Amino acid sequence: MGRMQARRLSISDCFEFTPRTFPDHRGLFVAPFQEDVFVEAVGHRLRLGQTNTSVSHRGAIRGVHFADTPPGQAKYVYCPSGSMLDVIVDLRVGSPTFGEWTSVLLDSTEYKAVYIAEGLGHAFMALEDETVMAYLCSEPYNPAGEHGVNPMDADLALPWPQDIEPIVSEKDTTAPNLKEALEQGVLPRYDECAAYYEKLRAAEPR
Repeated sequence: MGRMQARRLSISDCFEFTPRTFPDHRGLFVAPFQEDVFVEAVGHRLRLGQTNTSVSHRGAIRGVHFADTPPGQAKYVYCPSGSMLDVIVDLRVGSPTFGEWTSVLLDSTEYKAVYIAEGLGHAFMALEDETVMAYLCSEPYNPAGEHGVNPMDADLALPWPQDIEPIVSEKDTTAPNLKEALEQGVLPRYDECAAYYEKLRAAEPR
């Protein structure tokens, strides 16, 4: 099996992974996660506390979600069926790219994946009906430590397609915008996140 390709994204501590696909007369085979490539890129193994799957209608937006860090909740995301625009927002106060976002098209043609480190915000929009999102999470769901930023925040100006009517939950619609979340003191601190990443890398066997 050929090695997947890893690429750093414009926000530190998030990566895009592109695996090889192997179609034949029976269908297709792909390995969306490969540990050796992941460790080489990120510097530590992917801890697995929970796996999640969502199925979304066209236009459904989920996010922008993040968790208290440490321990936070890192995510490894790919799209087994359909297509979606995946968006990562730097919510780490003090980060050189605080308030900036990057996006990756995830679909069941290329089977790209993204890794979102602890402290970063994550959101996506489904671009077609029955879009399936699968994500591996470093920590189990912790309701007390989960937070959100409004995905329609005009200041963030996330790149949602203008030709698709957004479907957003009440929870995400009523979430604070970035400025409000900053004033409320709920956003992760970049220095604490960086120290946590270093702790994870230092724990790796040499």
